[in-house]
Amino acid sequence: MRKPFIAGNWKMNKTGAEAAVLIRQIREGYKEDAVEVAVCPPFTALRDAREALHGTNIRLGAQNVYHEESGAFTGEVSIPMLQDLGVELVIVGHSERRHIFGESDGLINKKVARVLKSGLVPILCVGETLEQREAGRTRDLVRHQVMEGLKDLTEEEIGKVIIAYEPVWAIGTGRSATAEDANGVIEYIREILGELAGKNRADTIRILYGGSVNKENAASLLGQPHIDGALVGGASLKADQFLGIIRSATGKESV
Repeated sequence: MRKPFIAGNWKMNKTGAEAAVLIRQIREGYKEDAVEVAVCPPFTALRDAREALHGTNIRLGAQNVYHEESGAFTGEVSIPMLQDLGVELVIVGHSERRHIFGESDGLINKKVARVLKSGLVPILCVGETLEQREAGRTRDLVRHQVMEGLKDLTEEEIGKVIIAYEPVWAIGTGRSATAEDANGVIEYIREILGELAGKNRADTIRILYGGSVNKENAASLLGQPHIDGALVGGASLKADQFLGIIRSATGKESV
C-alpha cells in the first residue's frame, strides 16, 4: 500500500525562530496518522526545526545536498552534515536547481545515488517547462529526466526513491495542472519506473504532484488514483493551508 505523503518545501523562507513557530502551529493541527508528512526548511533553520519536531512523527527534509563527503566545495552542504541535523529526506533536482543554478542530469544522478547510499530518502523532482509542454514534449522530457536521474541504480535502490512531478510552469505561478493531466503524467512516470524496476516494485513507489498546490485544489489532485501526495511550496508556509492539504489526503491509500 502506498501511504499518502505530503512534504512542504519552504525554499528560501523562514529563520530558525520562524521555523519553530510554524512547526508548532502545524503540530497543533496535525492529527492524521494516515498521512506521512515532512517539512523541508532552509539549511539555516534545520536545527531549530528538528527541535520543534521532537516528539512528532513529522519527518525532517533538506532542500538540496552535494554528492561529496567533504572538501573544497564552497557554499555546499554534505550528507554527513545533514545527518548530524537529523535530516531523513532530501529534495534533489528541483526545477529551481535545474533552471536557476544550472544543475545537470548527471549531477542530479550523482546526488540521488549518494543520498541512497547514505540511507536517506531522495525526492527526485522532474517536470517540463511551459515551452516544452506547448511543443508536446512533456512525456519525452519527463522520461529523460526520470531515466537520467535513476541511471545505474539497482531495482532495489529505485524502489526507495520518491518522485515528484512538478511542471515548471505551475511552480509559484498560481497555475496548476488539471487533476486529470497531472494524474496522466504520473501514471506515465509509473510505467517508466516499471521498465526500470519491474511493475510490482513500481507500484510501491510514491509519486507526488507539485506546482501551486493549495488547500482549495488539493482534494481534486489527491483524489486521483496515481497521485500519492504533494510537494507543496508556498502553501506550506501557512499552517492552515498546509494542514488543509494534509486533511485532503486523509484516508487515501492506493496499491
